Amino acid sequence: MHLSDFDFDLPAERIALRPARPRDSARLLLVENGDISDHLITQLPDLLRPGDVLVFNDTKVIPAQLEGRRGDASIGATLHKREGPREWQAFLRNAKRARVGDTIDFGKGVAASVVEKNEDGSALLHFHGDEPVELLLDRAGTMPLPPYIASRRQIDDADREDYQTMFAREEGAVAAPTAALHFTPALLDALDAGGIGRETLTLHVGAGTFLPVKSERIEEHKMHAEWGRIDTATAERLNAVRRAGGRLVSVGTTSLRLLESATGDDGIIRPFEGDTAIFITPGYRFKAIDGLITNFHLPRSTLFMLVSALMGLETMKATYAHAIEAGYRFYSYGDASLLLPSAHSG
Repeated sequence: MHLSDFDFDLPAERIALRPARPRDSARLLLVENGDISDHLITQLPDLLRPGDVLVFNDTKVIPAQLEGRRGDASIGATLHKREGPREWQAFLRNAKRARVGDTIDFGKGVAASVVEKNEDGSALLHFHGDEPVELLLDRAGTMPLPPYIASRRQIDDADREDYQTMFAREEGAVAAPTAALHFTPALLDALDAGGIGRETLTLHVGAGTFLPVKSERIEEHKMHAEWGRIDTATAERLNAVRRAGGRLVSVGTTSLRLLESATGDDGIIRPFEGDTAIFITPGYRFKAIDGLITNFHLPRSTLFMLVSALMGLETMKATYAHAIEAGYRFYSYGDASLLLPSAHSG
């Protein structure tokens, strides 16, 4: 398929620059059996069935955006994947001004050396000193908001809380699993009362999720690897849900991609720990999940390709056209959709 197949027009005013307050006041667009209907996220318990299980990502976003200098050159760094106790892969802004062996000073006593540079303009950085890198980032870093938000306003202290889900526990992500931003303790109580379960896994989302697809033939696009883990007990419980006739509904594309990476052609979810670079496009046969809660994604993005694989491209184009017309808020701080494919979708 071609990149242009996944294009659509999105008015700039549909891009949410702040989240809904309170979080569970966001809107929810349901797509099921070819029908599209408008709801609120607080109505989610009524849209699912007793015995269904929501699967959340418990990754925690770190302040991975750094601004520094190498001599008289300004260098920006967005960390995207940990490679060791003091080593991180990073996308660099003004990368040509940072050579292997150079030191970038990020201020506040935080500095890193360029160990190697990659063809895509990213680099491997080694952070100086003995303090844990997490402490250095807390001191010198800011939250790595997506480019479509950061280009339109300053990142501020409110983002440290806004861009973190209530499930955040395992530090290492440089982008939030944003579908879970809508959940609150009150909503979880309502889901519990409705007999809807929940499980968590960990996928450390990388900044590569925001990289534009540059190849017109989408199969030529290369995904960046991200680290994830599903433990044995969680895998066994998830398999038991499906054996009992319940549905697994992934909260976010991050949980979905890890579940699909951990599942064999037999439909059995297995324990998983390591990197995944799974790229889901139309024609993919889903093995692990029965539904998806997700926000509204960019045109021509790998995430719009994923939801098109799940529901069908024409269905998603119609869904997004409805969302734009009805005033839904798009992207990381925007509203949500509940996608429940029929057996013949894809």
